[in-house]
Amino acid sequence: MSHKLPKMNAPVTTFPALNALAAKLPAVRLRSRVCRVLLHSALALAAVSAAQAQTLVEQVGVTQISGTLNQIGPSTLKIPAIQTPAAQTAAAQTAAAQPPAPTDAASIASLLNLPVSAPTPAYVAALGTAQQSLGAGSYRQAQTQYEALISQDYQNPQAHFGLGLSLFALADLQGARFEFAQLAALNPAAFEGPYNLGVVANRLGQSAEALTQFGKAAELARGKVSPAVLRQVLEALAAEQARKPDYPALVVTLSEMVRNQPNDLDLKYRQARALVLAGQGTLALPVLYAVRQKQASYSDAALLTADIYASQKLTERAIRELDSAVKPAPDGPARARLLLRKAELLAAVGRGRDAVFAAQDAVSADNQNAAAQARLGELRYARSDRPGALSAWKAAVRLEPKNALYLANQAVVELALGQNAQAARDAQQASILSADTAATVRAQFVLGVASYKSGNYAAARSALASSALKAPSGETSLWLGLASYALKDYGGAVTALQDSLKSQPSATTQLSLGSALISAGRYGDAEGTLRPLVVADARNSEAWYQLGLARRAQGRETEASASFRTAASLGNPRARSSLNQGAPK
Repeated sequence: MSHKLPKMNAPVTTFPALNALAAKLPAVRLRSRVCRVLLHSALALAAVSAAQAQTLVEQVGVTQISGTLNQIGPSTLKIPAIQTPAAQTAAAQTAAAQPPAPTDAASIASLLNLPVSAPTPAYVAALGTAQQSLGAGSYRQAQTQYEALISQDYQNPQAHFGLGLSLFALADLQGARFEFAQLAALNPAAFEGPYNLGVVANRLGQSAEALTQFGKAAELARGKVSPAVLRQVLEALAAEQARKPDYPALVVTLSEMVRNQPNDLDLKYRQARALVLAGQGTLALPVLYAVRQKQASYSDAALLTADIYASQKLTERAIRELDSAVKPAPDGPARARLLLRKAELLAAVGRGRDAVFAAQDAVSADNQNAAAQARLGELRYARSDRPGALSAWKAAVRLEPKNALYLANQAVVELALGQNAQAARDAQQASILSADTAATVRAQFVLGVASYKSGNYAAARSALASSALKAPSGETSLWLGLASYALKDYGGAVTALQDSLKSQPSATTQLSLGSALISAGRYGDAEGTLRPLVVADARNSEAWYQLGLARRAQGRETEASASFRTAASLGNPRARSSLNQGAPK
């Protein structure tokens, strides 16, 4: 389910020049996203009255940055409205009448006796010309025009705002930041300065600074702007809190947004999600149930409800929550997500057969869901249904042929079914496609084992060594040791088998290590490795035989013969031959 915010309605503007620009917009060729947003925002200028002369409303675009929290980040900035001479005079008089803070730029200007004068009609006309250049996408020309205006009246905030926008559009973020800082200093009571500084910091990747500036903007905007504008400021703040991540603070911000718009179900869902991420999942439950009571088909809320119960080890209750949400789900893909989560929970509590059925239902609900096919393949493979697993993985690969992990997993099943050549081909293709370490490791492992089984030991050792280098594992080291042994690289075989035995102890690996140590001429180490095997399992004929070889190589024929006799009595034909010939074969 997509949770997008409605676009803010454009306020009516009282400026004829802007209305004329709006009439021409459909014919303008939009050369870039920045240009399109700037031109669109010219239609959304707030009406400026004498009482609101210093308010420079900023239009924010929406960008989804988190699939679960649906955070909204700031986008390109808006062209400022031109103030009339009467409005600017009133604003200047108001600013002059208020005692300035001791550290802001207005205070410094007062100490320096800088003049505060009303803009002339010619100055206002020049502002309009600069704004037209900005709206037409002539950013360099607008920059020149705004710089000229600033040289005439440095204390006019609109000129700094327009220059900041021009520089922002020209990707001069440092210059834009300087101008927005001047805007903030000249009009410290307005939210636009810190807000735009936050936008620039966001673009520069300075998340901490963006968070600080958006926090200041929110404080200044509360009680002074429309609910829609406040929502945009809070969205930007929430985005940075999520990015930090500071989930307790995010809960506070989203809760404020919910109070302002209590009927917005998407906001309530995001509030619940933030509570979960803040470690307060149980507090999110009443919020989620309220959402589902208003909209039974809100499947994401049901999924999060189930996750909360599962985290409390109430798995069966979580499964029931998912079951109750399947029927009212809005479409097949939504039902598939619910059923897939049910399959995962069933598998987690050992109900593998029921998990397979749930995954099959998910595939039936949405046969284009590659993840559902892949999960079905995993569940079938876990139940030793290798043909069924291969069928599911092939379906997943058909849906997403460039998914290297799916292709590598398909190769794993093919290898298990003895389809070595096909497994090697698919693993090779997965290695080429993969930008993911897990997929590459798995593909190289399959390629190595398939090559070993086909007798291509050099290719097997190369692939397995590469896999082990990226992600060491006992299984990979075991096959690497076998490939090295087959190439008569006994030292390499010993090293690999020792690594395997450390991470994944088994009698088979220990026996293989004993044999490799004998071949490497390390007979005492071989005896020390093999002796525990016959102690643990006195019927292990191969271990007795290898132990006999190690003892004979050390010149202890009596002990060697005893080992061979034991192995022969357990049916080992090579042990009988060694007894008869008096030498190892």
